[in-house]
Amino acid sequence: MNRFFDILRSSPVRRTRGWAGGVCAGVAARYGWDVSAVRIAVLLSFLLPFVGVWTYLAAWLLLPKDDGTIALEQLIGKR
Repeated sequence: MNRFFDILRSSPVRRTRGWAGGVCAGVAARYGWDVSAVRIAVLLSFLLPFVGVWTYLAAWLLLPKDDGTIALEQLIGKR
């Protein structure tokens, strides 16, 4: 399982300081997009059943923060 989290840590996308978990801010920072546009796109994706909310939740659980911590790893007690 450690290998899985190490692979996630090598992701170029990081959660940064943001409104609700930092996923939108991290994606915007990585690709150089406007964070407001990313937030609007995510909010629109929430209108699609089973896509927006679950995708955002998965990104929040799996994307590492700037310091390298991963929410899923902390939830299962590895770190």
